[in-house]
Amino acid sequence: MPPSPSIQAQLDAFVAAYNRRDFIADDPIVVPHGFSKPQDIEIAGFFAAIFAWGQRKTIISKAQELMQRMDAAPHAFVLSASERELRGLAGFVHRTFNETDLLYMVDFLGRHYQQHPSLEQAFVPAGATDWNVEKALLHFHQQVFLPDWAPQRSRKHIPTPARNSACKRLNMYLRWMVRKDEYGVDFGLWKQLKPADLIVPLDLHVQRVAIKMGLLRRTQSDWQAALELTEALRQFDPQDPVKYDFALFGMGLEVRRGADW
Repeated sequence: MPPSPSIQAQLDAFVAAYNRRDFIADDPIVVPHGFSKPQDIEIAGFFAAIFAWGQRKTIISKAQELMQRMDAAPHAFVLSASERELRGLAGFVHRTFNETDLLYMVDFLGRHYQQHPSLEQAFVPAGATDWNVEKALLHFHQQVFLPDWAPQRSRKHIPTPARNSACKRLNMYLRWMVRKDEYGVDFGLWKQLKPADLIVPLDLHVQRVAIKMGLLRRTQSDWQAALELTEALRQFDPQDPVKYDFALFGMGLEVRRGADW
């Protein structure tokens, strides 16, 4: 079925309204935008993304608090924090993410950056060919929890398609790291995956909007639904389907404010 011009026009209008620099201040992506060093951007973005459930104001506040506890230099911190500096993370909590989870993630990041220049290699190993986002997410989960001493409780914070999760937060993180356009919201630091490969970050609000627009039939908010919605969005822009995340997010936000469209 050919894409509907009216739906595309509506989506494009919302992309234009939300894919802009003044969107950044009220979104978790503001946290990595506080840095210029690529590795700092990666780490700040990673924590902002995995904290991203609940109120955006709280997500931003907690991620910024963590960056301050890491001396506003997260890459240097994960590589060389002393015992005293690590004790400075004591008591950190965001919803169900607690000190145990944080210390383990800091340890993982430190081990990774000792061997690799970018967190990209935790998603796409060097020399990998025929790679896609599903493989990237599966590989990342495997890398994070490779040690047999990894806390079992921390697994719930790193979703995986193997559990049929929609992986909303990690797909959002990949959007930040992979997409880049002239509007300057996303960073485009990583090159192994292309914008055409990305999967839309699917949460309940996006799902409701997508169903209302006829872009999604599946009612479960799972990996298959994320794939189905992404495929529908590829009708409108096969090279950059996930730019419509801005539109679906914006529509959902306006519905929650009582508007109609």
